[in-house]
Amino acid sequence: MINEWEEFCAYTGTVSYTASRKSDTTWLGRFTFATILEFEGMARILTILARGYLFHGKDGAVIWGDPHDRVDYARRALCAWCSVPEDGKRVQGKEWQFQTDFSELNTEFPELVDADGTGWFLRHVLRAADFMLTHPKKVRSTSLKYAEVIQSKFAAAWRSKVIQYQIPLFSSQTKGAWTLRFDDVLADVLELGPLRREEPELPLELTEKVKEALPKIIPVEVICTLIRYYLANRQDDCEWVVLPVASFDAYFGDTSFSKKYLPKIPPEIMERSSAFGISRYRITEEYLP
Repeated sequence: MINEWEEFCAYTGTVSYTASRKSDTTWLGRFTFATILEFEGMARILTILARGYLFHGKDGAVIWGDPHDRVDYARRALCAWCSVPEDGKRVQGKEWQFQTDFSELNTEFPELVDADGTGWFLRHVLRAADFMLTHPKKVRSTSLKYAEVIQSKFAAAWRSKVIQYQIPLFSSQTKGAWTLRFDDVLADVLELGPLRREEPELPLELTEKVKEALPKIIPVEVICTLIRYYLANRQDDCEWVVLPVASFDAYFGDTSFSKKYLPKIPPEIMERSSAFGISRYRITEEYLP
């Protein structure tokens, strides 16, 4: 969450489909079932991806120059990552029916889409489902129940979502209202700039202070990560920072963060508020370095 380059690599690299015990979700990668089944947190994922391809070379080095000259390249990367093979139902010539099979981008982005048009995300989700069905004893029963649903229904649901992402920003169609689009993502990317690698360090005495103030149910590393994320993202003109809850769940490996830890964080450490569906938080001065 703090080292954004590592986050980018998690969304584009090789996932290890293994598990040492049922609580081990290595095979799920940096995703949760809320992301896979309900597409929660996709705005951040697509933004991280686009920033990586817009501002960085394959070795991670920052590419200087006018980023506007590479916007189309970043858009193609998003299309490749999201690619879904066509289902044969698309009617050619319909303005609102956008392409979802980007197999032609395989040469340009072989790491993101294969020659058959299966993009990185679809490939990963289907492999995760295969892992669950092949190793049911290494997966929680609450997770295993999603495997067959993913195999039978995910591709169609994802195809519909990829169509939505391509709706033009100023589309007169109602389908374009209140949805995430590649245009929105790319606009944010131009403002955010290159991916961050630096991680703020916390003094040992602050870590101990946090540990003493926390209920035993909350791991101290959870709060320390929230503090580091706050320090890395706080703007000079605002003391509030957007809290990407779904992304933090994925970072910690399950939904314990949002369901168990977040509601129990003492208000003297962190304040939260929400408006228009966006959650934000503020670390109190007493718990800042």
